[in-house]
Formats: sequence, structure tokens, C-alpha cells
Amino acid sequence: MIKPSIPKGTRDFSPIEMAKRNYIFNTIREVYHLYGFHQIETPAMENLSTLMGKYGEEGDKLLFKIQNSGDCFRGISDEELLSRDVAHLSAKFCEKGLRYDLTVPFARFVVMHREEITFPFKRYQIQPVWRADRPQKGRYREFYQCDADVVGSDSLLNEVELMQIVDTVFKRFGVRVCIKINNRKILTGIAEIIGEAERIVDITVAIDKLDKIGLDNVNAELREKGVSDEAIAKLQPIILLSGSNDEKLTTLKTVLAGSETGLKGVEETEFILHTLAALNLQNTIELDLTLARGLNYYTGAIFEVKALDVQIGSITGGGRYDNLTGVFGLPGVSGVGISFGADRIYDVLNQLELYPKEAVNETQLLFINFGEKEAAFAMQTLLQVRAAGIRAELFPDTCKMKKQMSYANAHNIPFVAIVGESELAEGKVMLKNMTTGEQTLVTPDELIKML
Repeated sequence: MIKPSIPKGTRDFSPIEMAKRNYIFNTIREVYHLYGFHQIETPAMENLSTLMGKYGEEGDKLLFKIQNSGDCFRGISDEELLSRDVAHLSAKFCEKGLRYDLTVPFARFVVMHREEITFPFKRYQIQPVWRADRPQKGRYREFYQCDADVVGSDSLLNEVELMQIVDTVFKRFGVRVCIKINNRKILTGIAEIIGEAERIVDITVAIDKLDKIGLDNVNAELREKGVSDEAIAKLQPIILLSGSNDEKLTTLKTVLAGSETGLKGVEETEFILHTLAALNLQNTIELDLTLARGLNYYTGAIFEVKALDVQIGSITGGGRYDNLTGVFGLPGVSGVGISFGADRIYDVLNQLELYPKEAVNETQLLFINFGEKEAAFAMQTLLQVRAAGIRAELFPDTCKMKKQMSYANAHNIPFVAIVGESELAEGKVMLKNMTTGEQTLVTPDELIKML
């Protein structure tokens, strides 16, 4: 018999894991609500015409495509089939794909529903996305994103507010992070200054990998893309720039003096950093010129969040995209957004053991089942207990008390209610604290007050 399995890069989640995941989703959801964001959902699959060309060449390769239902060979010649041209054939076989992120479907949503939307529109979305990536530690093929975006406003106060959201969420989780910030206009300015303005995408994709592959490999990739040795030499001191945020900004103003776009990026970054400085964030925020976020659609500020006490990739990212809805026929709608990587946050909270007990202990009270009469009394008491908001259950089978107690221990249930003959005669419950072993005889009303 073949043992069942699941696709690589996907996972099952047990009840305890789901309790932890829901703690993450609920925390993020609460903070989004705190800042006035509203929830939407979009379909798991989109038309490929919606998805293709929005993530750069590398992103397009990572799209999961869905084969057309019915006769997918219809309209395809034998010559085309024998050509084995994967790109050409998949374009004919597949009209739909699983979403790669939540931002492009959101842009499509805004264009389709623009008559119903009041701008600025602040939305959040917590749903899974899929990428045909090579699975590895902290990188999955199916994972959740928790996005918040503001569209229809050019104000940099939106960027400031999103950074406050990031700070608030990680403060609630108890995770120390570094919020990294950069600006695509600064990167464009750098490309102009080194004389490689046409290769801005190649340059940003390469330097975005600095953390992962190191400086020598970044330089090798730049050479491979046709960037001149002279330009690469000019780039070195810029991407390795150090010092405080203000020192970096001062240097950039000098370095980018010949680039209007570059200076605009410096000005925007300075406003965001100086405004946040007055708001006393708990976590550090750092201007990092190696931060490029390889996606083509960012046009202004870009953000990334790194955990300080755990070795793991980016756990939150985002940025401003001035022209994303333009590809769907609605030009001029500016947007800025962030995305929390729930799966990586899950791994971080696990490693640091930061889940509150109440978040993972589902049932608070278990009634032991001694027989028909006792169970009937327990069922009546359960009505009152649950009405008071206490999570409680009755063990369904009449079996040895040891087995029922083992069930309580296995599920980390903190209290057990024992109703035997004597308790039943008095209309009371023996409440046992499973941590201390202490037992107290109480009425149903007293039981509710105690819990």
C-alpha cells in the first residue's frame, strides 16, 4: 500500500499549530482594524493575463499555471506539440494561474470595483498564495500573506502609518526586529550616476541578493548582465555605505547631486525617517541601500523587516507602487502596502517560544463522564458555562477516569470538573486545577466565577 503524501513545499497543520497560526492572524487583524483598514478577499486563481508580466521575468517563472479543463489539445497542431516549446504550449494549455501574491489581485480588484470604492481605500487581506519555488527552510510553495494597502493617496503619511503598524504588530508578538527602508528612486538615481540607467532592473535584482549570496557573487551577476566594470566599481562604496540614517542621507545628497530622481528619493526617505523618529518606535528603523525588493512594480519607498534574534529571511516587506493599476487600464492610482509573512513569523515565534498560554490552550474545562445521570447534569452545566464564554467540553465516553484525565493532560486543559454521585446529590461540581492538583467543591455559578 502506497503511503499518502503531500506536495513538496506544503504542510499539514495540527490543532495546536492552527491555534498558534490563528494567534498570528488575529493579532495582525486587530492591528489592521486599529488603523482603519477593511478586509476583502479575492479568488485563489486569477486569469494568467492578470498575473503575467507583473513580477519580472523571475517571478513569471514561479507562477503555478492551471491546465484548462476539457479538451486542452483543441486548436493545437501536431507540430506545436512536437516542438516541446513549454512557454508557447503553456500559453495555449493554461488560461488561469494560482495567485503569486495579494497585491496584483488587489490592483485588479480596485480597477474592477472602482465605482464602488471611496478613495483613499485602506484594505487588508489574509489569504494563501502559491509560488513554484524550490522549497527550503523558511520558504514554502504555499504560504499565507497578510497584506495591508492604501490606494488613491500620494501622502507619505501612509508609509509612516504602515511602519507604525509593523512596529505595533511585532511589539505585540514580543519579537525584536529591524525595519529596513530604501527607495526605488534612490536606486534609479544610483543607476543613472554610474551610467547604467537602462539596467536598473538587473542592478536591483542583483543587489537585493547581497545578504544571501555576498558581494562577489552580486558583482559577478552584474557583469553577467552586461554592467561595465567601471560602473560596478562606482557602485561598491554606495551599496556598502555605513553610518547613521542621517549620515547616509547626507552622503546620498552629495553622491546623487546629478540625479533629480535620486534626490527625490532621498527627500521622501528623509521625511519618513524624521516623522517616525518623533513617534518613538520600539524597533529600530534603518536606511539600507542594498534593499531592492526585486519586484518590478515598486516606484517609491520599499520596506523589509528582519528578526534580530532568529536567523531567517525577511518576515515582512512592501513598498509604494505608483503605476500598478495602470496595467489594468486605470492610470494615476498610487498605492503603498506591506505584507506580513505569516509562515516565517510562525517559525520565529516557535523558536523564541513567544506564544501566550491562552493562545494555544483551546479548552479551559473538561467534564469527566461517569455515566448517564452525571453526563445529563454536566450537559446542563455546560450550557451555563459556555454561555459565560468559557470553552468547555464533556468527555463523550464513559470509561476509566485515568483515560479521561490523560485526555485532559494531552490537550493541556487546565481545569477538570468531576461530577460523581455525591456531587450530583448536592447539585455541585468538584473542580480540579490540573496544574496544582487542588480540588474545590463549587456550585455551577461559583465555577463560572472562578474561571
